Amino acid sequence: MTTHDSDLTPKAATQAVADMHAATLKALPFADTRDFEDATRGFLGTIDNAHIVSNNGRVVWSLNDYGFLSDEAAPLTVNPSLWRQSRLNMHHGLFEVTPGVYQVRGFDIANMTLIEGKTGVIVYDAMSAIEGARAAIELYYKHRGYRPVVAIIFSHTHADHWGGARGVVDEEALASGRVPVIAPDLFMEHAVSENIIAGPAMLRRAQYQFGPFLKKGPRGQVDTGLGKSTSSGAVALVRPTDLIRKTGETRTIDGIDFEFQMAPETEAPAEMHLYAPQYRMLSLAENCTHNFHNLLPFRGAAVRDALAWSKYLDEALHMWGDKAEVMCGQHHWPVWGQERVATMIRQQRDLYRFAHDQTLRLMNHGLTAPEIAETIRLPASLENAWHGRGYYGHIRHNVKAIYQKYLGWYDANPASLDPLPPVESGRKFVEYMGGADAILDKARRDFDRGEFRFVAQALSHLVFAEPDNAAARALLASTFEQLGYLAESATWRNAYLFGAQELRHGMPSVPSRGAMPLETIAALQTGQVWDMLAVRLNGPKAEGRRMVLNWALTDPDESWAMTLENSALTCIAVPPRPAADLTITLSRAMLNRIIARQTDFAAAAAAGEISMTGDSARLAELMSLMDEFPRMFEIVEPKRAVIS
Repeated sequence: MTTHDSDLTPKAATQAVADMHAATLKALPFADTRDFEDATRGFLGTIDNAHIVSNNGRVVWSLNDYGFLSDEAAPLTVNPSLWRQSRLNMHHGLFEVTPGVYQVRGFDIANMTLIEGKTGVIVYDAMSAIEGARAAIELYYKHRGYRPVVAIIFSHTHADHWGGARGVVDEEALASGRVPVIAPDLFMEHAVSENIIAGPAMLRRAQYQFGPFLKKGPRGQVDTGLGKSTSSGAVALVRPTDLIRKTGETRTIDGIDFEFQMAPETEAPAEMHLYAPQYRMLSLAENCTHNFHNLLPFRGAAVRDALAWSKYLDEALHMWGDKAEVMCGQHHWPVWGQERVATMIRQQRDLYRFAHDQTLRLMNHGLTAPEIAETIRLPASLENAWHGRGYYGHIRHNVKAIYQKYLGWYDANPASLDPLPPVESGRKFVEYMGGADAILDKARRDFDRGEFRFVAQALSHLVFAEPDNAAARALLASTFEQLGYLAESATWRNAYLFGAQELRHGMPSVPSRGAMPLETIAALQTGQVWDMLAVRLNGPKAEGRRMVLNWALTDPDESWAMTLENSALTCIAVPPRPAADLTITLSRAMLNRIIARQTDFAAAAAAGEISMTGDSARLAELMSLMDEFPRMFEIVEPKRAVIS
């Protein structure tokens, strides 16, 4: 079938979408403008459009393309509730939270909080990228005068909160230990491991979550819910020098007291809250922000614990709810006043508790995850709280995450136990439904009635059965687009619109996957390095192969035995195996360089930086069995490459 240019361009919103947006405008309290007042309170200054470039002139962050958000009224192509959140996330610059506490917002998806001590300033979270963090601290100096950074605190393990640390403090200060780096227990383990083994798949899926390849605009990307977008600047991991291990621990830094509360397995595997009594300032990290957060992000992760999340917020309320006069999160804008702070914590506490308990209740009545998502409704007190809206997470997918945490992917219906994969099931659905033309005819009628959810399901089967069917691709793209226009969640919108874009234009052309940064590799424990290698082993290629390799690492002194058999690669820290095929002796630093593709085993051996005893051909044989993961792979259509 012929593809016309008109099939490849974004479409207007349908009447069905317009009608649903009109209902949203009536249902939600848009007359409440306190968030807009809070988002601008204490503004001291900024740089034009938060435009940040690297030393080589590359733009790593900019709000230039979001000028369309100056319109107060939402266009029909954006959910009015999401439009409101997107406009709030446009406020950028340096803000005074309370005298002595400042935030830089809008220079990144996350915030930098600056807490003044007696002689310097404490940086609480360093944003995603070195360039953005440097711009933030320079803006602070411009308005507050120079103060040396006397400490860095990381609230949790996600890179948008630590990646820019080297932009606020130099290598010498870190190496000397003059600037302590404080983080929650197990920070390094989780910061480097959460996205490593499944990293290639997560990074591709994250394109659907954040929409970096979508054009900014009323028919494209408008926000992520947490902030505008993700930074493309340089990231560096700084190792903590001081770990907070239990709730109730305190630190005095440059004359400022801090009280800490541990909150693991919530928004991040390692996360903590803090309170500064002198400033009566509370931060609940990313666990109490101006949206319902994700219990399972679209990029993929371990399911987060909604019950624990609620309990930590309850504990924080009892620890500090009658003390805090301001609460500033590490995304979005602060809330002022003891009563408002306590109210927000209570509502957020109950939001996660309600989602958890009602999911379990309905689950124990026998409802499956999709049935629970269709049944559950927030109480009016939470439904009308702007900070409880699902701009990043959403009740409809968070309840599915809770179901998954307790019961897994299987809904107990034997029909779901071993279904055909998408291509094969697509072909059978098309056959059963009378062929492509019959499906398209029904889909067009349902599209005109605004029944987009089922149209998407039906047409997805057709696209997987007939990926080159231009009419099916075009109509599915238009359907995804209307679902994106309807979505209140920014992540849902980005996923739908990016799916539409890929159906129309194919996957974006991007450079091949680069090597993992040397610093990240160095932060991994050696066992994690071997785990990363093991998931690259191509099982079918390794069929019938067996070998044992000893790895003798120096600096630090470690001995590992690696075994390949049964198409599985295992590794254990034990003394060298006498019967090993090969013993490889090298420094951990050299192993890191090889993984970072700065050299390879053969070149390092030729240079005398590796010694091998035994059959050196076995190492080359092992490396020949390793897969290279692509940066891109198909999602809304069948895989073009044959994978075995």
